[in-house]
Amino acid sequence: MGTPLAVSTSKPGVTDTMGRHIRDLRISVADRCNFRCIYCMPKEIFGSDYQFLDRKELLTFEEIERIARIFVGHGVKKIRLTGGEPLVRRNLELLIESLARIEDLDLTLTTNGSLLARKAQALKDAGLNRVTVSLDSLDNDVFKAMNDVGFPVEKVLAGIDTAAEVGLGPIKINMVVKRGVNEQSILPMARYFREKGHILRFIEYMDVGHSNGWRLDDVVPAAEIVELISAEMPLEQLPPNYPGEVANRWRYTDGSNEVGVIASVTQPFCGGCTRARISAEGKLYTCLFAVKGQDLRQLLRDGASDEEISQAVGHTWRNRTDRYSEIRSSLTEGLPKVEMSYIGG
Repeated sequence: MGTPLAVSTSKPGVTDTMGRHIRDLRISVADRCNFRCIYCMPKEIFGSDYQFLDRKELLTFEEIERIARIFVGHGVKKIRLTGGEPLVRRNLELLIESLARIEDLDLTLTTNGSLLARKAQALKDAGLNRVTVSLDSLDNDVFKAMNDVGFPVEKVLAGIDTAAEVGLGPIKINMVVKRGVNEQSILPMARYFREKGHILRFIEYMDVGHSNGWRLDDVVPAAEIVELISAEMPLEQLPPNYPGEVANRWRYTDGSNEVGVIASVTQPFCGGCTRARISAEGKLYTCLFAVKGQDLRQLLRDGASDEEISQAVGHTWRNRTDRYSEIRSSLTEGLPKVEMSYIGG
């Protein structure tokens, strides 16, 4: 391994063809998941005979830390660990410990919550700052149908409570809304997490990959979600917390809490995108809807120096032109796209 790059706090960082900086890095640590959510890893594709990556194909924790430091050198301020389901990766706390030693870094994790009650304290002790939990309904029948493995919602809620108790907050809850499946859960979710004090974010059902059978008719627009909630619990819009924030923020007018809507289908936000993604086997993707990625694992294992890898990352970002959501049309429908479970959402 080469010597880690020194991080300059005054360095503005590389920009792409649209003037967008790298600020957020999402690292997938596993391509496997213990759920088979119908909008992400449907059973008919990811069945018992599906060939996931072999262990030796995954980036090691040392390789992930090295890549993370290189990206921080380019201006990354936040790293989110994803999957698949990141908590199925063995000894993940060791990776978190190493990443937590990087100065001035917001270290977060997105999980389906199934293992959170068991692991929350260890994650906090290792240095994780906060968690985001994917949860699509409070109704057990709906939730079990969506995760498609019969996992009960009570265990996810217990995990959220434990995460809050150990200090992994503020906690955010992500709800993917699919018409005809769980839109009836919008208001119960809003009521519950308003009282709990956690930030609930509604995500428009997206056309990531090809395995989820996405159709535009299945999308519940963010504006419709806001209107539905505001009719019962009035909302007012808030400014973003930081440049490039993907969620539009809304606050209950009584000041009790806030919700967010992520509207990449009906209100694209490509112009402010500051995210890069690393897949579980080390490919760099500059868009959630990317066609192909740059192989950083090959560079790592061929003995490239940190400077050489940094130059490759900088070259890729400088030439980035991605704005899929802004040009989504019949012209993009047939494009090959990486699956959400592979790139980490």
